[in-house]
Amino acid sequence: MKLFERYVLSEILPLLLGALSAVIVLLVLAALQEVIAPLLAKGANPVLVARVLALNVPEAAARALPIALMFATLLGLSRLSSDSELKGALAAGIPATRLLWPVLALGLGVTVLAFALGEGLVPRAKVQERKVKQEIVFDNPRVIGLDGVGADGQSIVLRDALNRAINVGKIGPGGELEDLRIVTMQGGLPPREVITARSGRLTPGSNVLELRDGRRVTYQDARPVTILTFKTGSLPVQDVQADLDAGGGELKPIYSPLRELWAKTSSYRQQGINSPADFTALHRKFAEPLAALALAFFAVSLAVFTFRSGRDLGLVWALLLTFAYYATWSVFRVMGENGAVSGVIAAYAPDLIAVVAGGVLLWLTGRR
Repeated sequence: MKLFERYVLSEILPLLLGALSAVIVLLVLAALQEVIAPLLAKGANPVLVARVLALNVPEAAARALPIALMFATLLGLSRLSSDSELKGALAAGIPATRLLWPVLALGLGVTVLAFALGEGLVPRAKVQERKVKQEIVFDNPRVIGLDGVGADGQSIVLRDALNRAINVGKIGPGGELEDLRIVTMQGGLPPREVITARSGRLTPGSNVLELRDGRRVTYQDARPVTILTFKTGSLPVQDVQADLDAGGGELKPIYSPLRELWAKTSSYRQQGINSPADFTALHRKFAEPLAALALAFFAVSLAVFTFRSGRDLGLVWALLLTFAYYATWSVFRVMGENGAVSGVIAAYAPDLIAVVAGGVLLWLTGRR
């Protein structure tokens, strides 16, 4: 790589690292602002909450990389322009378009890194995050309720890996559970077993539910065959799905590995099933990392245009353009997940807008 290209990258890379750190912090806080405060207010273990925060960093980094690259490129090239270093380069016979190649090379590297994070670390981190959230529930069951009941004012329902629905009527002081009902389901058939208990408690540090003053009823063909009462009992539960997010217990499609998501959407196509969230997520797997290349191209094109027109972008414009892209991405994502536009349009439209805008800017520059 020639001296000029190395110099351009040395101007952008420190800004990229700084912008990446700032955007990661903002995205993590934005993603968890509805979870952190309620958890801590209801006595969740701060160490476990900190682990949830840490496990959101890979996703935040994958999303932040393209945005941070555009911000760093805009700010770095603006600095070169304001200090007349680009003018000196032109005077030395270096065309302004040579800014494009080092930045696009950096954009390609960021694209590969963002894809690796999104496909490698993010799905694993999200699975681990669910486990930590389950630990929070077992450590202090009160975190899953507000004023003793569920967030919607109704009783709380958990599920475990044995397909049992655990209904909690109320959570009392000290994590005491009241009015418990555990129903063992069987696909397409009436319940196989129903356990009720006046009170109970999740044993801290274990997956054991201690029950008191209860009754166990087993069914065959929807008819009770045994009825047992007990004073105390222990019920081991496996992998309780107690997601603390407002969205529910299942992981979003974007957090599924690419191979699994591809198989799922292929099956939906064959069956004619319309699942906009899954199809949008599949295209986002590729479109979001490619945003680094699109935004790098746009940033260089804008920098060349402003330099030739005698303008200076500065920090404010760099911030405004960065947030404009994020807002555009958010709007198209929501539209795609709700079926307002196709998954292809929802995923690639923000990238396409950036590329077209960059192309127009280069065309206008060439006419000057």
